[in-house]
Amino acid sequence: MEEQIENNCYWFAFYEGQVLIEKRAGGWHIPVGTEPPAAIPEGSTVHEIGVMDGCVAKAYALAAPIEGDDESPRRMKDLRASFDVLPWDEYRMAGKASEILTWDRDSRFCPRCGAPAGQVAPIAKRCPVCGMEIYPRISPAIIVLIKRGEDEVLLVHARNFRGTFKGLVAGFLEPGETLEECVRREVMEETGLTIKNLKYFGSQPWPYPSGIMIGYSAEYESGTIKLQDEELSAGAFYHKSCLPEIPKKLSIARRLIDAWLEGKI
Repeated sequence: MEEQIENNCYWFAFYEGQVLIEKRAGGWHIPVGTEPPAAIPEGSTVHEIGVMDGCVAKAYALAAPIEGDDESPRRMKDLRASFDVLPWDEYRMAGKASEILTWDRDSRFCPRCGAPAGQVAPIAKRCPVCGMEIYPRISPAIIVLIKRGEDEVLLVHARNFRGTFKGLVAGFLEPGETLEECVRREVMEETGLTIKNLKYFGSQPWPYPSGIMIGYSAEYESGTIKLQDEELSAGAFYHKSCLPEIPKKLSIARRLIDAWLEGKI
């Protein structure tokens, strides 16, 4: 009887927010093969996270980063920065892999009784003592583009932004809130402005580490900008002909701004 050959897999290997990538076919990709590209640490779980191009996608955490220089065919890449080099489908799956691995790391013990939790499904764990089930937690956050008239948009610089660009007002949903209430509260708290004509735009998984961004557009109604100092370092209305540096195309913030510039919202 012939030995069965295992099919190729996509291997999403992570170390502290960095994903292993390799150069092939003229660009950078997630490693593919019948065997993992680096040793799987003892006791680590290999997660099946989906299927790409007919191949199973698997994710696991590395014990140490893979060392490489500019000439190496394989190197570690910050997940956020991997958007610039990976094909879109591979970047999206890398985001999912990161969220699954973060959940696995942070849910080793039952949050109710402290007993070690066992995995019972791809995204489910169960406590063997109290029976509590543990699923990945996704933190919802809103983001809103506020326009004033036809030609001006509110852009802000949050203190947690990576870089000097100016983006949109955003914030996390609080218990008991609707998404629309969250938008109005965050805008008021961070800028002192009131808004009107709030409209849903779209959403985007945000695996930094485990969130989802829900996008809206709105119109300025009233108020004078008064920034929440602990959250924002700058904010103003900008004319579309004289915009500052804006977010990269990675984010839903850029999708919102581009849609506004194109007259779609």
